[in-house]
Amino acid sequence: MAILENIRKRTTILILIIGMALFAFVISGVFTSNDFAGGKVGSEVAEINGESISIDAFRREVETASRRFGPNFSSTQLVNTVYDQEVRKAILNQQFEDLGIDVESDQIIEFVRTSGYAQIPDFLDENGIFNEEVFKSAIADWRANDPLRYDAWLQDEKSIIQAAKERMYFNLIKGGVGATLAEGEFDYQLANRKVDIQYVRVPYSSIPDSTIQVSKSEIQAYISNHQDQFQQEKARDIRFVYFEEKPSAEDEKAVKDAITALLSDTVEYSEERDATDTIPGFRNTTDMVAFLDRNSDTKFDTIYKAKNDLPSVAADTLMSMSVGEIYGPYKDGDFYRVSKIMDKKTNGTVKASHILITWEGAERANPSITRTKEEAEARAKELLVEAKKEGTVFTTLARENSDGPSAPRGGDLGYFQEGVMADEFNDFCFNNPVGAIDLVETQFGYHIIKVDDKQDVIQVATLSREIEPSEETINTLFTDATKLEMATMDAEPENFGDIARESSYTVRPVNKIKEMEENLPGLGSQRSIVQWAFNDDTNVGDIRRFNVNNGYAIVQLTKKYKKGLMTPEDASATALPEIRKKRKAEQIIAANQGKAMDAFASDNNVSLNNASALTIKAPTIPGAGREPLVVGRAFALDQDQTSNLIEGVTGVFMIKVTNKEDAPSIENFSTYANNLRSSAANRVNGAVYNALKEKAEIEDKRATFY
Repeated sequence: MAILENIRKRTTILILIIGMALFAFVISGVFTSNDFAGGKVGSEVAEINGESISIDAFRREVETASRRFGPNFSSTQLVNTVYDQEVRKAILNQQFEDLGIDVESDQIIEFVRTSGYAQIPDFLDENGIFNEEVFKSAIADWRANDPLRYDAWLQDEKSIIQAAKERMYFNLIKGGVGATLAEGEFDYQLANRKVDIQYVRVPYSSIPDSTIQVSKSEIQAYISNHQDQFQQEKARDIRFVYFEEKPSAEDEKAVKDAITALLSDTVEYSEERDATDTIPGFRNTTDMVAFLDRNSDTKFDTIYKAKNDLPSVAADTLMSMSVGEIYGPYKDGDFYRVSKIMDKKTNGTVKASHILITWEGAERANPSITRTKEEAEARAKELLVEAKKEGTVFTTLARENSDGPSAPRGGDLGYFQEGVMADEFNDFCFNNPVGAIDLVETQFGYHIIKVDDKQDVIQVATLSREIEPSEETINTLFTDATKLEMATMDAEPENFGDIARESSYTVRPVNKIKEMEENLPGLGSQRSIVQWAFNDDTNVGDIRRFNVNNGYAIVQLTKKYKKGLMTPEDASATALPEIRKKRKAEQIIAANQGKAMDAFASDNNVSLNNASALTIKAPTIPGAGREPLVVGRAFALDQDQTSNLIEGVTGVFMIKVTNKEDAPSIENFSTYANNLRSSAANRVNGAVYNALKEKAEIEDKRATFY
């Protein structure tokens, strides 16, 4: 923040520095500098330092984000993502306005040139290079002839202008970040001065927690003295019973019986012909496609499959069967299945590796390849000789020499069936045994091929039926949920758990739910439950039934947390261990004051230990953990000097310095200064924004609308 404050004080200088960047430059109306929120329209979704973000504009941004992110983001995730973006934009734009930061066309074009936008084909010249004039012409053409694309570009340009301003702003701050040679020397000393010690540690765990009684007033005092550690957001605790809509054992049996009945032929009477017909079952049908279309939840897949492509529960069995044999019914996830082997190909899939040596002009050859075809052939023949030598590791040879995309994988092409590879490549792999190595030419280049493995493939017809809850099961579930809801609503709120457990239901708690969360452990995305829990009309102890994914949840609100300082009850989980540790340290120090190191160790039944080569930059003591205060005290002592008792992180220490080693002399500390400068610069973007956000007055009203 000191850096940022210095920049604020030098606003005039900054304005001179960015001189010509005071006004946004417009190319044919392309670049604009409209604010996101515009005028106040409707209600506010947030207010940042007095500046509001309208709900109407916010909803437009959410809609745009939904098109960009697609179905992978839930509505709440989209809202939260856009909110974070808009808060960041508002906070930084306030800084830009205060400092007079704006951008001109040349800065914007330079930003486009150095970003992913420079790869858009419409912006490239005949040599495939971003060209400023081509870029301007493309935008003008979109504006005249492609309104939809131009409108999309207008959204992109807002992001470009914002990103360009941010780059300028953070670069200005980074320009003020530095490190002197003296700071570099200091950092070098921290990392390279070393000390050896003997130490005795009496761990805090040697005193049972049960012996340290802590009052509520002590916890309150601790909270008051450490307020930054005990700030909390508005939150809620709930507990719930989940009635999952899943098949019963009877439902599973019914599906299994139904699929079993389809194996055999059936006889049907035709009233029109006054005759009976035999309808072939799965076992005997001669039209498997039609049979599965009528009777199965999955259709006939004619593709031949290797073992790895089959259901894991049946793969071994299916691969060992002969053509015409049937396996099942077997359960595979949420399905019962019966499988029949329709055909089998021995060695129908091959695993191979290759080394590709290509030439300039070969199909799909990398443009950087300049060798001739003759040179490629000569090189391939050299590698073939090397590949066939005993002891050669083919994967290493491929990784170091192949021009193909499989080179990083050691040339591994995985398993493939006939007809996938180029004809010459295919014929070699399927007509030669495992282990064969030879040279083949295709339109892509010369291939040194190694046949790694072969496997059989089978064509399988599978009759499948999904195991689903029956109507009776669904009705029973609804009845059970309703009974629990009524029973708990008629009882005292604190009896919710007892009533549920009496009926053998599991009660699941979810604690510290935030106002804009949606995912609840055990229930998934349940925004409606969170909204109910935060509704002002919902009181602690209230119960409500919700329709959730595949079932019902009977939910009770158990606690409300206000924004601000935690209560002693809420803070006790964090505060109690620290208070107890402080009290234990006082007890240990009081009981051992004035003792020599040997007596301190023997009286507390602990041993004398040694630690060597400790540094201030990495203050970890072997056997004791990270102890910065103890290590720092060691550097403050003279050699052979013994410390008083030290209150450490994990216990009370007494140390004796046995050796001190100065850092080796070096002539220049510029490397260390540069490392400090780079490290500080890398942290600027995140650190500055987080500091600004922490100081900002932000009123979040998302929950009003979402």
